[in-house]
Amino acid sequence: MGHLNYLIEHFGYFGIIIALFGGIVGLPIPDEILLTYVGYSVFTGKMAYLLSLFCAFIGACSGITISFILGVKLGIPFLHKFGPKLHITEARIERTRKLFNKLGPFLLIIGFFIPGVRHITAYLAGINCYSYKKFALFAYLGAAIWCFTFITLGRLLGENWIHVGAYLSRYSIYLILLLLLGFIIIYSYRRKKRILKNRTFNPKID
Repeated sequence: MGHLNYLIEHFGYFGIIIALFGGIVGLPIPDEILLTYVGYSVFTGKMAYLLSLFCAFIGACSGITISFILGVKLGIPFLHKFGPKLHITEARIERTRKLFNKLGPFLLIIGFFIPGVRHITAYLAGINCYSYKKFALFAYLGAAIWCFTFITLGRLLGENWIHVGAYLSRYSIYLILLLLLGFIIIYSYRRKKRILKNRTFNPKID
């Protein structure tokens, strides 16, 4: 945490962008710890809440967009060749690919909350030729929720922010399941609404 503390103390808001950009691309940076520390800095008055959220969002979106572009341009060979250098193992690639095939774009959102997965989802979206519009809709929404969650958590925890690692290991699975359930409900509702709308405009002719 020392080097992250140095980065934030000396580069301020720009340091948040740099750290999250590197963390999302695949560098070994404890992103949730960083975000929670930023929230703690807000708690102590060293940083402004809204500006911290904005810079974190920019950093996360920049990192995941670069990952998406690399996936589009270079494909799966790049991920297999350079993944290990970015601490992205073959096992993680295969596990995330299976999840991606099942959950599709929703993984771009909830993947932010799963260490080792958020680094790969954007690559896979690019490799699977997702349109940028579709990618951005889900990935940037996920980035916003993720940044808001952990910066706000650090702000609320205050002096106890350092215990976030224990909270993550204990409750992260519940948070992931809750998010997944929420998105399934929203998706089902929108799909049902779209079907009803199509029936209204295209009634069967007897």
